[in-house]
This record gives sequence, structure tokens and C-alpha cells, in this order.
Amino acid sequence: MRDLPEELTLQAAHVADMSATTFYRVAALRQEVFVVEQDCVYLDLDGRDLEGGSVQIWAEEASGAIAATVRILVEEPGERGTRSIGRVVTAPTWRGHGVAAVLLEAAIERCAGRPIMLHAQSHLVDWYARFGFISCGAEYLEDGIPHTPMRLN
Repeated sequence: MRDLPEELTLQAAHVADMSATTFYRVAALRQEVFVVEQDCVYLDLDGRDLEGGSVQIWAEEASGAIAATVRILVEEPGERGTRSIGRVVTAPTWRGHGVAAVLLEAAIERCAGRPIMLHAQSHLVDWYARFGFISCGAEYLEDGIPHTPMRLN
């Protein structure tokens, strides 16, 4: 597994076990990138963060600022035994430092050998493929951005 830059620490928890301030910072980063930067008006706080079995993984600076985050969800009963990884986001100041790769590896490890699905922004298909994900369906538009379903079995 890759290492985080020394200024960051890796954290993981269910929302109920996070401080309100930390989850606020995670949600704010998701809004900053997905809603504002990518110009997608959608409800990021979709209620799934509160589901049993969901896990937030994030890298934070000593100040508490969030450098990057991912979310793991349990996809049951629809995809029995399957986990999904989503809301993969890196703060603009931390892009290009390998932080998202560390978090994705931690998320894959946390899924403990279960099948994993994700809906990759299509321009990132090759990046996810480096971690073993393969495309498993046709490209589609979500909020005006091309996405590709991918799986890791």
C-alpha cells in the first residue's frame, strides 16, 4: 500500500462515530468539488452516509482540514455481499500527491475481499483500472457527466 504524505493522517469511521465538525468538513469538500467545481446541482447528502455498515475514510491535516475522502456502502439486499465505493474526492490543494490512491487502497482493503462496485467518472476509468476495477456496463450520463460502471471481484 502507498503511503500518505507525512502531513496527513488516515481516518475511518461511521458517521455516528465522527465528530460533527469532521463530518461537516467531509461534506463541505464533497460540495466544493462535486456541486460547485463540477457544476452539478444534486443532493450529495443522500441519506446513505447514515446507513448501517457505511464507512467514511478520509485523510486529514493536523488542522483538521480534509485532504481527501471516500465512502463505502453496503449494497444489500440488491447486490448481496457487494460493497460500493463512491464520493471519491480530493481537495484541489492535495491533487497530484497520491492521496486518493491511498484512500482507494484503504477502501478496497476495508471491503475484505467482497465484490466492489463503483460508478466512475469516465475520464477516470483508467485510473480505477490500476486498482483492478473493470468496466461492466455501458457509459451513461449522470448530472451531465459521463460515468462508467466498474467492478472489482
